[in-house]
Amino acid sequence: MSLDISPAARDALANWLEACKALDGAAENTLNAYRADVLDFIAFLTAHHAEPQGLAPLSAVTTTDMRSWMAHLRRREVGARSVARKLSAVKSFYRWLARREGFEATAVLSARAPKFQKKLPRPLTEDAARAMIDTVEMQSTDSWQGARDAAVVTLLYGCGLRISEALGLKGRDLPLGSTLRILGKGGKERLVPVLPVAIKAVDSYLALCPYPVEPDQALFRGARGGPLNPRIVTKVTEKARMQLGLPASATPHAMRHSFATHLLAAGGDLRAIQELLGHASLSTTQAYTAVDEVHLMKVYAATHPKA
Repeated sequence: MSLDISPAARDALANWLEACKALDGAAENTLNAYRADVLDFIAFLTAHHAEPQGLAPLSAVTTTDMRSWMAHLRRREVGARSVARKLSAVKSFYRWLARREGFEATAVLSARAPKFQKKLPRPLTEDAARAMIDTVEMQSTDSWQGARDAAVVTLLYGCGLRISEALGLKGRDLPLGSTLRILGKGGKERLVPVLPVAIKAVDSYLALCPYPVEPDQALFRGARGGPLNPRIVTKVTEKARMQLGLPASATPHAMRHSFATHLLAAGGDLRAIQELLGHASLSTTQAYTAVDEVHLMKVYAATHPKA
């Protein structure tokens, strides 16, 4: 991005991102999003004031500047959720910068994000989740690739893994036991139970895989032997959901949502589910309680004699 920004301001942004990585354990994708959001804000200020943005102009941002920026985003038809995310990144940067440079950042920190309806996870039913695993396996003409895809999706649903976590498994993680140590977002480790059905699915894949799995190599391999690309899993899942007549929300990530929702519906403890999912905040996991409440209300409305 070509942007008229002083070296001092550029260094400040780089140092803040480094602090986010070192102190908060922010993942690379998160850091890239932070960088893009703050640079987008600085780009607006540059155009708005028609002058380069150094530390002094950045520290002099006013409430009017913030309102103008938010209006600018609305004119660009940026959604409320994205505006809130951008504002959160800018506030975080300013909170750090104000402490470092010793200026008052109230104008930025007091800006209010637009309200938006949080999207609830859209889990599959238990039957649909099982059907998805079975149908995914039939999308490839090569039996070993079908077994591989089924093993990946089984881990997403059976262990609540993110797709990046499942595809990040190495040969050294074998043989799978009753628990699996997962390195999740921000480098946070967690232990997840491994169901016998997941162990069986991985063993079936390994029995057919034409490539030797070395300790430092990816467990799940692509057609040519390299690490499996997540787009392949997304593609076969899309084919399977279309065959099953499932909605577009039936994605690989929906299998993880389904894992959490089904555990909660069966009486699982919210804190335990938080640990299993690797959520840093309980508030993230609490979205599943809303999903379960929606289900309960549907059952109530359909079955209560006075409904």
